[in-house]
Amino acid sequence: MGAKRRVVIVEDEPAIRRAVVDILKMAGYEPVEAADGEAGLHASRAGGVDLVLLDLMLPKLDGFDVLSALRETHPSLPVIILTARGAEDDRVRGLKLGADDYVVKPFSARELLARIEAVLRRTPERPAQILRLKHGATVVDCARHEVVTPDGQRTALSEMEAEVMRRLATQRGQAVSRESLLSSVWGIRDGRVETRAIDMHITRLRNKLSGSSSESNGGGEDWIVTVRGKGYMLGADVQVETEGRGS
Repeated sequence: MGAKRRVVIVEDEPAIRRAVVDILKMAGYEPVEAADGEAGLHASRAGGVDLVLLDLMLPKLDGFDVLSALRETHPSLPVIILTARGAEDDRVRGLKLGADDYVVKPFSARELLARIEAVLRRTPERPAQILRLKHGATVVDCARHEVVTPDGQRTALSEMEAEVMRRLATQRGQAVSRESLLSSVWGIRDGRVETRAIDMHITRLRNKLSGSSSESNGGGEDWIVTVRGKGYMLGADVQVETEGRGS
C-alpha cells in the first residue's frame, strides 16, 4: 500500500476541525491541522500535501487571501472550500479564485469524503516539489530552511526566505515582481505597502547565500539577479533539484 494522502485542514472552529480530522483518519488519510489562515498557508505550501480543505472565515488571513496566495505558488494543488450554508457569493468567488470544489456546512462524513475523492481523481499530477538549489558547491536546502557552504557551515533561512527561493525557482527564467512576492509570499495585497521592504529582505537573503554578514557584499547576486524595472530572477547558473530530478 502506498503512502497516505496528506490533507491540510484550515479551520478555526476546534470542534469542526477535530471532526474532520477524525473523518479523514478513519478513511485512511493523513490530516494536518491549521487553526488560522497564516498557519494554513504555511502548512499547505509544505512538501507532500495532496489536498487542502479551506474555511473562509479565518483569523490572521482569511480563506480568500490564503487561496489567492496559494494559487500563485501551487497552481495545481487541489483546494476544497468549506463554506456556510447559503453563502452563494462566497462559493462563486472561491471558485473564480481557483478552488476545485466546495462543501456546505454542516456536511456529512460521506459527502466530504466523496468530494475529496472526486477532486483527487480529476486533479492532474502536481509539479515536482523543489527540494534543493545549488550554485557551485553551496546548497540551499528548501526543506530544512538552510544554506550549506562547501566547508559545512550551515546558515538558517526563515520560512519566508525559503519560500522566496522556491518562488524564484518555480518561475526560473522569468522576472518575478516585488508586488508578486509581497502577494504570494507574505500575503500582502495593499498597494500602499512600500515594496522597498522586499529589497531589504532580498539583501539579507543574498548575504546569507554568499556567506557574508556585510550589507555591501554582492556575492548573493549570483543566486538572485535584479531585473531593472521588473523585479528579481533566479541566477542562470543556479541548479534546481526537485523530487526525482534536477535541472
